[in-house]
Amino acid sequence: MVTIKDIAEQAGVSFSTVSKALRDSPLVKHKTKQHILSIAKEMGYQPNLAARSLVSRRSGAIGVVWPSIERAALSSLITRVNAELESHGYITLLSISSIETAIETFRRYQVDAILVFGDRDDLSGSSDLRPLQIPILTYGAAGYTPYSAIDVNRGQAVRLAVRHLADLGHRDIAYIGEPKSYDPLQAVKIEAFREETARLGLSITEGSILRMAGLEFHDGYTAARAMLEREARPTAVISGGIDITRGIIRAVSEQRLQIPQDLSIVSYDNLPEMEKIEIPVTAVGVAISDITSVIAAAMIELIEAPASVKTVYLEPELVVRSSTARRFTSGLSS
Repeated sequence: MVTIKDIAEQAGVSFSTVSKALRDSPLVKHKTKQHILSIAKEMGYQPNLAARSLVSRRSGAIGVVWPSIERAALSSLITRVNAELESHGYITLLSISSIETAIETFRRYQVDAILVFGDRDDLSGSSDLRPLQIPILTYGAAGYTPYSAIDVNRGQAVRLAVRHLADLGHRDIAYIGEPKSYDPLQAVKIEAFREETARLGLSITEGSILRMAGLEFHDGYTAARAMLEREARPTAVISGGIDITRGIIRAVSEQRLQIPQDLSIVSYDNLPEMEKIEIPVTAVGVAISDITSVIAAAMIELIEAPASVKTVYLEPELVVRSSTARRFTSGLSS
């Protein structure tokens, strides 16, 4: 294993200088620091987290409790969060184990903080982990955990989607995104859909909100196919997320229908990928770059002040693309 002493000998500097350079200390000249870092990289140096923590009382690592390796929106988010934290000198350790198992593992590694995603089914029922003295930040779980949280105003996002479609003349709008098992993040969206359609006097029936087994591509495809086989079909649909949206688009294509002429689509998840799907999709939500910056800043703030507990709500926006258009009177019946 390559040590700091090995790097010091190769670079022709002191052990102390190498240690400072690897910690990005301003006490080391930029040219010397770059020389040391280059040698460390060439030698394949890997920092010893336990040793680092004994000296600085910090490991420079952040644990991430991950809900799924299959969700496109979350995968894109964690990739960016990791890059942002890395730019601040932190590494991330990822776990898809249960909350308690992941936390125990991170505790052994003496991570500086833990990021937990609200999509975790076991989050609301997890034990109170504050006695571990590890600051915990949740994303998407504001209101039902005792920890600091970053969340999107999901209800407002859906309201923006409903208003956009109503302004285009759509009176019969469906929502695809209700899983069979209760999900508080999705429940907020569905409640907002009901309230906004009622406020605008739009048609809403028992079948306006389609239930699914999950929130993946095939769930969106199956729900959309069932919706499109009805005799009276909506002229527009709001999707609960990008994976569902991809499934909806596949179902529409198989029915030989056109978007937006036969069906307008607005999707939750304001991701760059929305512009690269078969047809650029109108989306609501917070830009992933904004979510990334806020999460990274909050993590670092919590590490500096572990006792501070706060909730930050991010306000969504509507990004109009070619998947929505004014209602065509010759399109689907309403």
